[in-house]
Amino acid sequence: MARTALIVIDMLNSYEHEDAEALVPSVRDALPGVRALLKRARAGDAPVIYVNDNFGKWRSHHGEILRSALAGRYRDLVAPVAPDEHALFVVKARHSVFYETPLAYLLGQLEVRRVVLCGQVTEQCVLYSALDAHIRHYEVVVATDAVAHIDPDLAQAALRMMERNMSALLTTSDAIAFEDATPA
Repeated sequence: MARTALIVIDMLNSYEHEDAEALVPSVRDALPGVRALLKRARAGDAPVIYVNDNFGKWRSHHGEILRSALAGRYRDLVAPVAPDEHALFVVKARHSVFYETPLAYLLGQLEVRRVVLCGQVTEQCVLYSALDAHIRHYEVVVATDAVAHIDPDLAQAALRMMERNMSALLTTSDAIAFEDATPA
């Protein structure tokens, strides 16, 4: 089996944007799945890579993004999924975790061939990231109980597109294993 990495998308969020009130209830629902994936990936010694928007703050870094999110109104949505000391971090500026980021290079260095996507927003960043992973020939897994949405109808359509058009495996967080063979 290919080495697997967990990609945590945009979970470090201060929720100070126009869609926040529509997004927050779905994030609350997805939080247990994200936490379960983090626990399982860490126990399986799989790479855990946070890829997070910089929210237009071009002098930001992972520590600053985390501090800002923890200082926000919804600290309770951030603290339970905050990166540990072993987590890797990539800053992005657009929807896809791959667009103009070093993520593909990092995955290559780690010899990852399978990515598990979780986080937000299903019909935006998760969808575009799944497409970009697919065209780079990664096996794509989406934890359906660990992704959050703004619009439930668009989220369902996005999940169907990922499954049909990108050959993504859609499954729940409890069905995802990280104890795969790591290249020697």
